[in-house]
Amino acid sequence: MIFMQVANIVFEVMLGILTVLVAHFLLFGVVGVFFKKKYPKTDRKLKYGVIIPARNEEAVVGNLIDSVYKNQYPQDKLQVFVIAHNCTDRTAEIARARGATVYEYNNPDECTMGYAFRYLFDRIREDWGVSNYDGFFLFNADNILDQHYFEKMNDAFVACNGESVVTSFRNTKNFGSNIISALYGLYFMIGCRYESRGRTVVGCSTRVQGTGYVINSRIVENGWPYVTLTEDWEFTADQILQNNKIVYCDDAVFYDEQPTGFRVMWRQRLRWSKGHLLVFLTRFRDTVKSLFTPKKKGGGIHKFSTYDIMVNIMPICVLSGSIFILRLLVHLIAPLFDLGRSPWDIWLEALRSAVPGLLFSYGMTALSAALIFILEHKRIKHVKLPLKILAVILWPAFIFLSTPIEFVALFSKNVGWKTIPHTDTTTFEKLNDKAHAGEEHAAEPQEEPAEKV
Repeated sequence: MIFMQVANIVFEVMLGILTVLVAHFLLFGVVGVFFKKKYPKTDRKLKYGVIIPARNEEAVVGNLIDSVYKNQYPQDKLQVFVIAHNCTDRTAEIARARGATVYEYNNPDECTMGYAFRYLFDRIREDWGVSNYDGFFLFNADNILDQHYFEKMNDAFVACNGESVVTSFRNTKNFGSNIISALYGLYFMIGCRYESRGRTVVGCSTRVQGTGYVINSRIVENGWPYVTLTEDWEFTADQILQNNKIVYCDDAVFYDEQPTGFRVMWRQRLRWSKGHLLVFLTRFRDTVKSLFTPKKKGGGIHKFSTYDIMVNIMPICVLSGSIFILRLLVHLIAPLFDLGRSPWDIWLEALRSAVPGLLFSYGMTALSAALIFILEHKRIKHVKLPLKILAVILWPAFIFLSTPIEFVALFSKNVGWKTIPHTDTTTFEKLNDKAHAGEEHAAEPQEEPAEKV
């Protein structure tokens, strides 16, 4: 019994340390439930480049471009750029017909979205001049924008004097397709409500999740260097290390298409996990060093942001999973150190002690999903009640699946970027109130230089 008592104390201390490291996440969640950051309305309308990478996205890219032109924002202040990246379909043709400035780039060895961004920003710098734009919006080709998206984001960007990266509320246009898309929808809503919203209210820098954010044009004066599997994590870590703040605008909504099949979900999350691990390996040392480096501005709140991103890039699932596996192995060999009791008695006792904790974790995780459906019911469209209930029940399993995925990513060498199929053709009109959609703006082509790649 002494062996198990000592082992349990060691494991409780290890789990306690992990809990303390992420304890501030609870603060963000509570603040995000009750408060949000509001930005004053401004009459200043800044000029933006709208960046859209597209790889065989002929089914959806036109709808995104339409939603840009139908937004209630001065159209002479927006220029849409599409980079048709390793395309074999009509993506470039459709984008040009919708009025976008299109570049085509084919290199099978450079297939991540980061390479598309890098190539396009190089072309913009050469052909148009990066400084001709106050900022750039970064999207995915499958996105659709709320009719007030640019207006709300511009308010936030101006309120920050253009010095902060501004990210937005990521909704799901196919939320109600099936259980997998519903779980993805929950994932991003929880990230917005419990993480980004709370961080911004307390003054901590948040992070970008994929796309749906605006950056100051100065950030890409010398190009775009982030080309790994998860360029958003790279970008976030570097912005915080450079003392550039990332804030969240809850009133700016864009819609994303989510996977509907298990295999695609596994492949995508495996890529996310591998990219996340690579960012940990390349940025963790710098974040720790930054914690102990004096800063001229930002003081304590910058240190808080640095600590937060340091914890965020840590492989928490691998660490907690390793503790669980090690604890299981210790329980399996425990009978060797307690010869006076039956092995079954020892194992059953260990199981009985573990079950309450597992049930509590499962219940609290499911409750967090149920709360999102209540808090965000106005923004969750076309989802039937039975699917919502099923999503709440399965949400803990969706989260716990991160642990085996991260272990697979840890030992996988050839996790590359593969196309996520986008087929949902939901339109701007379906996602926005037609009665208040405003006048449609003609998608007139921008004047382009004589030669294009």
